[in-house]
Amino acid sequence: MNNYSFLKILILCSAIALFAFKLADDKTTVYIIGDSTAANKSEKAFPETGWGMKLQAFFKTDVLVDNRALNGRSTKSFINEKKWQPIYEQLKPGDYVFIEFGHNDEKIDKPAVGTSIAEFKANLVKYVTEAREKKAFPVLLTPISRRSFKNGILIDSHGDYPNATRKVADSLKVPLIDMLHKTAQLLNGLGDKPSTKLFNYVDSGDVNYPKGKKDDTHLSPDGAQQVAALVVNGIKELKLPLAKKLK
Repeated sequence: MNNYSFLKILILCSAIALFAFKLADDKTTVYIIGDSTAANKSEKAFPETGWGMKLQAFFKTDVLVDNRALNGRSTKSFINEKKWQPIYEQLKPGDYVFIEFGHNDEKIDKPAVGTSIAEFKANLVKYVTEAREKKAFPVLLTPISRRSFKNGILIDSHGDYPNATRKVADSLKVPLIDMLHKTAQLLNGLGDKPSTKLFNYVDSGDVNYPKGKKDDTHLSPDGAQQVAALVVNGIKELKLPLAKKLK
């Protein structure tokens, strides 16, 4: 191969790489930060499914859903374990950060994750302000409802944390998707027993749950699909620019 041919190949490869980089850069990234209700799950946890696993399918190809939610995390531990920092560093203008915490912040008996309401609000403010520093769009979500029926009535088990999220959204003018309200409506519409289909209820003999499982916090594939659809409804209701990128 002569030098001229080699130079042509080098230029072609560089052009292809530059084009691929430009395509990636043109994508809008939607980051999800939160806990196990949204998180990606391993095969050994199936059929448990996080709603964040179902969100990508609602978008056109110019949106990339990057689900960073993790089991057991709170607003505090997500920061302290350096899970937020790499997201902050790579945020680019026009990206979105969907922020849904509360299930673990309320565990005040566990100092590594539990937060006071004041600390919870301060952590949410940090996520919002730092996302805005990068000209990204933060969106706050209240935690999804647990299946916590008592005598046929759905009980809210999240204390003041959802309301704290609402207050931060109001004070900082952040778009809010009230997932607690939306999922409570969904569960109430189905009723106590029928709503088990949305959660990780597994009969004994399952390869991952030999003794079976009755989990009223984490979602089934159907539950994750329906909860992701509620998030999409929230995007539409808020008339976010992101709504134009939905299928």
